[in-house]
Amino acid sequence: MQERFQAILKRRLQDQIAKNPPLFPWETQLGEYPDCVEEQSLGLVPVWGWTVHQSKLNLPIPLPDQVFWQLLAKCQLLLTSSIPLGAKLVQVVESMFPMDTQSINDLAALVLRSSYRSADTLTAPNIESDYFDLLPRQQMALSLMAAKQLLENLTLPISLTQPLVERQWLTAVGTLNIRVELRNSGKSRSLTVHSKLPTLGILQLEDNNGQEFVKSEAGEMPVIELQIDRSQPTYTLAVELPELDHLPLFLAIQVKI
Repeated sequence: MQERFQAILKRRLQDQIAKNPPLFPWETQLGEYPDCVEEQSLGLVPVWGWTVHQSKLNLPIPLPDQVFWQLLAKCQLLLTSSIPLGAKLVQVVESMFPMDTQSINDLAALVLRSSYRSADTLTAPNIESDYFDLLPRQQMALSLMAAKQLLENLTLPISLTQPLVERQWLTAVGTLNIRVELRNSGKSRSLTVHSKLPTLGILQLEDNNGQEFVKSEAGEMPVIELQIDRSQPTYTLAVELPELDHLPLFLAIQVKI
């Protein structure tokens, strides 16, 4: 079921990207480029609204926006996969370093064993805060650290013993707040998703067969509630903020009953 869910999520992301091709950090819309660029056109502002959340990650040095965006997209594709966390980290990063899979595997094992506070030991302390100045092995380590934290940020585990879980995601226009509650009343169980959005948006919840259950109305504080059963332990929550980014943010709600 989880592999099918992953395939459905991948197809949905691909459809979204096909309809709205990703922009370079300096672009605000698609367009043709002239043969030469005038000096005053340089230095435009990035528009990837979800990438601002990088400032909330515990990393030795910041990632370039385009690297963070690639890691985020890969992590969202693997959210519902049943493979172990270490294998997920390798799959997220290996396309960035296709010629050195063994080093990525070795570093992934190290990142899994290391706490975030000791993560700076994996990169050189004298580097001038520039990802592209790092050695390839250091870039791999930094990317793996970011991927691990992203997967944790994007996953919301919930159970009868831990019936409430909250997440925050920093965006270019403010903080996205998500609160998920599992309610149990006899034989009936339900999920309630409360959100406070930084701008007008839509929430959409799907099961692991890709079947849509609930789609909220546009607003800044949408709420979703639906009945669930034991046969559907995983749900995808899509947060769409059209004014912020042309792609939604996907989170996985994992229900353990």
